Amino acid sequence: MHLKNKWTLCLLAGVLLLVSWCGFLPAVSAAGQPSSQIDAVLVMDASNSMKASDPNRISGEAMKMFIDMLSAQGDKVGIVSYTDKIQREKALLEIQSAADKEDLKQFIDQLDRGAYTDISVGVDEAVKVLKQGMDKSHEPMIVVLADGNNELDPKSGKTEQQADQQLSAAVQEAKQAGIPIYTIGLNADGKLNKAALADLASQTGAKSFSTSSADDLPQILSEIFASHQKLKIVPVQSITANGSYQEVTISVPNANVLEANISMMSGSPVDVKLTDPAGTAQTIPSANVLSSKSKTYSLIKLLKPKQGDWKLQVKGVPKDKIDINLVFNYDLDLTMDPLPSKSVKPGDTIEIKSYLVSSGQKLQDQALYGSMAAKLLVKDLDTGKTEEVKLTNQGDHFEGSYKITDKHQYELKVRAEDQSFYRETQPVTVSAKPAAAGTGAGTAASGASKDKPFPTMLVVIGVIALLIIAAAAYFILNAVKKANRGFVGQMVIEIRDENTGEKTYPQYKKLTSFRGKFNLHQLLQLAPELKETDKIMFTPGKNDRLVLKNASPCTIERSGRVLDASAGVELKSGDRLSVSLQQIDKTIQFEYLV
Repeated sequence: MHLKNKWTLCLLAGVLLLVSWCGFLPAVSAAGQPSSQIDAVLVMDASNSMKASDPNRISGEAMKMFIDMLSAQGDKVGIVSYTDKIQREKALLEIQSAADKEDLKQFIDQLDRGAYTDISVGVDEAVKVLKQGMDKSHEPMIVVLADGNNELDPKSGKTEQQADQQLSAAVQEAKQAGIPIYTIGLNADGKLNKAALADLASQTGAKSFSTSSADDLPQILSEIFASHQKLKIVPVQSITANGSYQEVTISVPNANVLEANISMMSGSPVDVKLTDPAGTAQTIPSANVLSSKSKTYSLIKLLKPKQGDWKLQVKGVPKDKIDINLVFNYDLDLTMDPLPSKSVKPGDTIEIKSYLVSSGQKLQDQALYGSMAAKLLVKDLDTGKTEEVKLTNQGDHFEGSYKITDKHQYELKVRAEDQSFYRETQPVTVSAKPAAAGTGAGTAASGASKDKPFPTMLVVIGVIALLIIAAAAYFILNAVKKANRGFVGQMVIEIRDENTGEKTYPQYKKLTSFRGKFNLHQLLQLAPELKETDKIMFTPGKNDRLVLKNASPCTIERSGRVLDASAGVELKSGDRLSVSLQQIDKTIQFEYLV
C-alpha cells in the first residue's frame, strides 16, 4: 500500500473514530431465518460397559442411519468416541457426496472400546470440535449416546468432582453458543443415570431419550433428526414380510418437499422397488433417488420428489417385521410481520400476521395452508407462564391479535404445523413496563455575544489531535488486522507414553476457527497434565504456512534434529514435529497439513 493510501486510511479511521465517539453512527441489525443445514457431532460412549447394553452394536447402526438421513450435500458431521479419554475423533466433515457419508460410517465401524468412562471428556471434546468447525449459518447440535455414569481410572488422579466441573463448564459453553445437546440413555443393565442425562439435555434446550433395548435406537435417532429440523415422523405402516414384494403408498403432500426420507427398519436388509406418481419405475439408486443399507435398516432418499402418491414395493425375509416411516424436509420458513412498536401498555392490542416463505418469497400455496393450523405463543417473561392464542387461517397467511394485560415483558412467536412438519417464527420481545422518566430540558445561555478573534490556537490543537488519532488508528488497524489473520489446514496429533510405548489414535484438529494465534495446549483440549505446552505458539505465515515459536522448556525436534524455535520457525504442509515434555514422560507428535 502506498504511503498516501495509508494516510488516507488513517484519516478515515480517525474521522470514523471521532464520529463514533459523538454517537453519530447508527446501529444496524438484521434478523435471519433458521438454516435447514445441520452441523452435528455424534458422541459415543466406547467403554466396555456398553458391551452388555449393546452387544450387537446397534448404537453404531443408529448413528449411521442418522448420517444417511442428513441432506445429500451441505451438512457437516463430526464423531467423538470416548472412554475416560478420547478414543478416536473425526473433525467436522462437510458432506458433498455419498462417498463422504460412507467415510463417516466406516469410521463408526472401526471404533474400539476401552475400560473406563468419563462423560465429561466426551461432551467437552464434542463442544470443542463443533465450535472449531461449525458454520455460523448452520444449525449446530450434539447427540450423546451413553448411560450417564462415570467410572474413572484410579491411576488418572481425576476425581468425580473434577469430572462434574468439566462437564458443567462444557454444558455452559454449549449453552452460550446455542448448541443443544441431545442425550440417549441405554438402560440394558438397569444402571442408567436417567436424571443426569435429562438434565444435560434440558440445560441446553434439547430432548433426552432412554431405552432398555438397543433396537429402539434407530427410531430415537430419527426422532432427534426430525425434532431438530422442526419436522415430524410420519408413520406409514408396519408390515410382516412374506418373502414377496408388498406394496406401500408414500404420499408426497406438496411441491415444497426438498427431501423425502423413507426409512425401513427390520431385522434384515430389504429389497425395494419404487414407482413415481406418473407410474414410471425409478432406478435405485439414481440422481434423484438415493439408497443406503445396513444390518438393521434401509433408507431411500427422494430429492425434490413430485407431489402425489408414490408406490413403494418392499420384500423382506419371511416373518420379519418391517417398520416404515417418513420424514420430509421442506424449503419453508415461517415469518411474522414486524410489530409497529415494541413498547406497549396494558390494554393495547397487538395485531399478528404470519405467513410461510419459500426461497425468500411469500408462499401462495392455498393447498398447503389448508392442511395447517397456527397459534400465537405468548410467554410472560416476568412470570414464566406461556399462553396460546389460536390464529385464523386466511388461506395465504395466519392472523390474530393479543391484548396486553399487565405491565410485564412478553415474548411472542407464531407456530404453524401440519401432519409432517412445523415451523416457528423468530421470537419478538415487547415491553409494557413503564419507561424511566426523562428529566430536565436543555438550558439556553442568554446574553449578547461579542466579537471574538478567530480561535487559531484551538484549530491547530484540533488538527494535531486529529493527526495523533489518525496515527493511533493506523497502528490499531495494523494490530487488528494481524490479530484477525486466519489459518488454513489442520493438525494431526498423536501422544505417546514413553513408559509404556502406547500411542493415542490420531486426532485431526481444524485450524480454520483460530484467529491471530493459538497455542499447542489449546489443540490438546487444555488438558491439565499438558499445561507446559501453552507457551508453544503458532501464528499465520505467508503462503499457507505456520510460524512456530517456542517459549516453553519443551524440546522440539524436526526430522530427528532439535529445532530452536525460540525466535520463530516456519512450517510448511507436511512438516512433522515431536515435542518432548519435561514434566511428564510423554511425547506429542504433530503434522501440519493443508
